Amino acid sequence: MNTVPPAGEASDDGASPTVARLVLGNQLRYLRELSAVSPEQAGYEIRASRSKISRMENGLVRFKPRDVADLLTLYGVTDDPTRGRLLALVKQANTPGWWSTYTDILADWFEAFIGLEAAASFIRTFELQFVPGLLQTEDYARAVTRLGHRAAPAAEVERRIGLRLQRQDLLTRPDPPHVWFVIDEGALRRPFGGPAVMRAQLSRLIELTELPRVTVQAVPFQHGGHAAAGGSFTVLRYSDPAVPDVVYIDHLTSALYLDDRADVEVYMEVMNQVSAEALTPVQTRQFISDISREI
Repeated sequence: MNTVPPAGEASDDGASPTVARLVLGNQLRYLRELSAVSPEQAGYEIRASRSKISRMENGLVRFKPRDVADLLTLYGVTDDPTRGRLLALVKQANTPGWWSTYTDILADWFEAFIGLEAAASFIRTFELQFVPGLLQTEDYARAVTRLGHRAAPAAEVERRIGLRLQRQDLLTRPDPPHVWFVIDEGALRRPFGGPAVMRAQLSRLIELTELPRVTVQAVPFQHGGHAAAGGSFTVLRYSDPAVPDVVYIDHLTSALYLDDRADVEVYMEVMNQVSAEALTPVQTRQFISDISREI
């Protein structure tokens, strides 16, 4: 009989659906590997593909109770308490999050990110082109959204803006995550929406740095190249020990999610290096003020 690892014993009472999904996926992967079952075999068992198993184990899809029950049987999990606890996680994992009201405009790959973001206890982002979404003003968000959705009706654009602004609620909720942004100078100078919109955006950035769990650093052009020159990315960490760190890399029509420890460590090393190379938070505030006066 296979059992879940000790880390999987973390309480799921009151946890978010995303955390439940991540915990369940992580445990299913552990049990599959312990049973020496390949992803292809697991997929065949539930009438699905290898990629479906990968998405389940990464917590990026909703779970069907029948699929989880069949996988537990395949993996040799036969004791009722363990099966019952894992199947109870299925119900919790499938509970709609606040963002479910925006499913008409949300791609599946981005819906997964919003859930991961909402559940994270520590978020670190490097951004090359835009002010990060969690820090955007409404007018700046409108300019960025219109750029990416030129043919979208006005009502859809406004819903996308509403979604972005609602995501920002996590910054001021009772127990907010620690968010740490490193922003390339190019993103601070690119005037989306025009000079007035950009000045307001930079002012908003400075205001947000006064929040106790918000850290903002800038990387000036004069520092030359830096470790994160390959592109923007976000690292998400969780307080639940059963949930692995996740690296999120946004593409034009999809996204890449990495939770393999070796991959995450590479990105964390890059993030630490670029943070060390960037201006300090105090220097960054002055730097942003100087740019605002130049626009």
